Amino acid sequence: MHRGIHYLSEVASELYEQAHEKAAKFLGGEGMENMIFTRNTTESLNLLAYTLGLTQLNPGDKIVITGMEHHSNIVPWQQIAKRVKAELTVIDVTPNGTIDMNSAEKAIDDKTKVVSIMHVSNVLGTINPVKEIGKLAHEHGAYFIVDGAQSVPHMRINVKEIDADFYAFSGHKMLAPMGIGGLYGKTEILEEMEPFLFGGDMISQVSFEESKWNSLPWKFEAGTPNVNGGIGLMAAIEYLENLGMENVEKLEREILTYAFKQFQEREYLEIYGPPLEQRGAVISFNLQGVHPHDVASILDEHGIAIRAGHHCAQPLINKLKVAATARASFYIYNTKEEVDKLMEALDEAHKLFKSF
Repeated sequence: MHRGIHYLSEVASELYEQAHEKAAKFLGGEGMENMIFTRNTTESLNLLAYTLGLTQLNPGDKIVITGMEHHSNIVPWQQIAKRVKAELTVIDVTPNGTIDMNSAEKAIDDKTKVVSIMHVSNVLGTINPVKEIGKLAHEHGAYFIVDGAQSVPHMRINVKEIDADFYAFSGHKMLAPMGIGGLYGKTEILEEMEPFLFGGDMISQVSFEESKWNSLPWKFEAGTPNVNGGIGLMAAIEYLENLGMENVEKLEREILTYAFKQFQEREYLEIYGPPLEQRGAVISFNLQGVHPHDVASILDEHGIAIRAGHHCAQPLINKLKVAATARASFYIYNTKEEVDKLMEALDEAHKLFKSF
């Protein structure tokens, strides 16, 4: 793997490089040099926080995020802001679960050096106006970062159209193995950035006095690479490409529309987030008077898997003024029949708790 000249090493190296190329072009990037492999979206965002944050931010500079962010896009910037005495500014979320653009225009100003937002909310399903936010960021000379964990698996992404400086994602959400993720970056910015981790494979020359960094993307991939994960990610991308991302979107929209209508028909269910046309394939909800963990336990008895809790977005859950929510997420392997079983189980749970 980049170190050996024997046959198996050459094959592994070629496949690993192809995986970078495939992932970059899947997002609309130019090629391998745009794609850094990480463990997941969280590591990708930490990479940016520690590289851009510690080298580009000064006391009084602003980092702007939104009020619906995952902890992965809050905590790294929060901690870096404390270190460099920068200001973490939060764009408001409207009562219907969308970004308040008036708040965004006030938050993003000439002091702003980084704007980092999620493309799609993992709690509310909100599809955010990333192009508009990115335009605001660039008008004020700020880096624009997009958390694409909930968008890359579900829709066609073109980083050039969005004009994202960086775009992060996780493989396991798009049918790849766990432990592989990626970070797209504009070539000119990546070339100027300092590495996040130091050691083997990310260097071209080492002495006891000085080191020189390897070319992109290896400059940011220190140590033994996750070859299996990278090749697994390439296989997942090829599978999705064979399906056609337009078909993935169409199928998800059909399932979401079918489910959303049934959720709305049940008065005992409280739904959180924007209208159907502004959301991805996620429905967060609560069954009146019942803790989401209890709901999840009952559904589990019916063989139905949902998530329950704060979904790594405690500030947003606090804003919703609830302890937690239940969340049903849909993907290409779900069917309308499964939605029917979900609703039947929720009806039974409602009757059960209503009887107490």
